[in-house]
Amino acid sequence: MTKSESEPKPEPKPEPGDGPKSPPRPQSGDNRRGAVAGLIIAIVILGVGWWLARDLTAASKMQDCLMSGRSNCNVIEPAR
Repeated sequence: MTKSESEPKPEPKPEPGDGPKSPPRPQSGDNRRGAVAGLIIAIVILGVGWWLARDLTAASKMQDCLMSGRSNCNVIEPAR
């Protein structure tokens, strides 16, 4: 072994303006946009599901009435 191999190599000194590098933080606006978009999509899906459930229930009741052989299956709205 030679003398130059046994001595540890000096580490380069950091410059005065260099600090520890931290990963860049995402902007907080992007996080809110995603949350708001998800909330809007969830509300739309719930609304479509509610409308579909009501429509299918009404169609099922009408079909049950017609299958029982009755001919007056129209829905009569009560007078207010």
